Amino acid sequence: MSDKVVKLTPSDHPGDFIDPGLILNALGAAVIVVNADREVMFANASAEQLFAKSRQVLKSIPLETLLPKDSPVFQLIAQVQSGMNEVTEHGIELDAPSTGHRLVSVQAAPVVEIAGAVVLNFQERSIADQIDHRLTHRDTARSVSAMAAMMAHEVKNPLSGIRGAAQLLEQNAAEQDRELTRLIQDESDRIRDLVDRMEVFTEGGLLQSGPVNIHQVLGRVRSIAQHGFASNVRFIEQYDPSLPPVKGDRDQLIQVFLNLVKNAAEMVPKNGGEIILKTAYQHGVRFAMPGNQSRVHLPLSVTVQDNGPGIADEIKAHLFEPFVSAKKSGSGLGLALVSKMVDDHNGVIDFESRPGRTMFRILLPVSDQPFDAEDQAQVEGNV
Repeated sequence: MSDKVVKLTPSDHPGDFIDPGLILNALGAAVIVVNADREVMFANASAEQLFAKSRQVLKSIPLETLLPKDSPVFQLIAQVQSGMNEVTEHGIELDAPSTGHRLVSVQAAPVVEIAGAVVLNFQERSIADQIDHRLTHRDTARSVSAMAAMMAHEVKNPLSGIRGAAQLLEQNAAEQDRELTRLIQDESDRIRDLVDRMEVFTEGGLLQSGPVNIHQVLGRVRSIAQHGFASNVRFIEQYDPSLPPVKGDRDQLIQVFLNLVKNAAEMVPKNGGEIILKTAYQHGVRFAMPGNQSRVHLPLSVTVQDNGPGIADEIKAHLFEPFVSAKKSGSGLGLALVSKMVDDHNGVIDFESRPGRTMFRILLPVSDQPFDAEDQAQVEGNV
């Protein structure tokens, strides 16, 4: 047996010598550490990408300069600093100039070796999850169309017979019985009106699709709102003036956004009510739509945001279904109609809601036809 002594080097057993920073930088999740004053002490490579700043810039700057002051992230930090071991919240919106609009899950945990320090792990919600969530509303739109067609055929015809019979009975009825015959007629009329409203969901004629200037649509909606139901609401416009035309039906798109703005106006506080209309161009994701063999590109994003109390958790999963409403006096048909019209445009609709901020986002396709001369002049003039 040889008595030769073997000397180990880091390359022989690399696992014994790995710098923890190398591991953190290899993670796809953004990781930052903040001290007791919420100043950034450490940021990994993914955090640099998330906040679009280098680690040298991030280090020692307050987290408040990176995120809105009302961000739920600060509540998580406060909970950990108050003594909790670990807290996680899903579906947090990051909406700041540095991050853009992102939906993330955030995990916060204490760094026990450093008093008051908290490590934050930002895990962006996968694109696949967002797409699946949005596309579920398309099934709702299709089911509404089928139900509306059934009601039109199976309810209105016998309803007419019931009303006619009540009219005949009324002619020979005693005075005390005529109240009942009139009740039958009135209720028949009420049901007929409801069915008439439902008929807008049926698969009607072909969509009158063409190039539409979405900013003209939103301008018309805002004008209608400010001269009527939203006269006391402050409107904020955040538009990308360079957007190409939307492929759609102008009148239907006006109806879509008029419904969304009306809902928002009814939810905002009487004093300090605010509605934000925003447009943007989103690169990248293409959607494989049911019944469409090719993948559809939906880069045009239009959002309607309000500062109302938010949507109750118990109805969020069913918000686009008929007869479901966040308003006490609502019929529950407005958002179902919006979902159906967006579906007709091969678009998708999604929403995010928490107290003080509810946002509906619609993604629409680009028209393969250019603006007409008048619209092009307005776009070039940023009108």
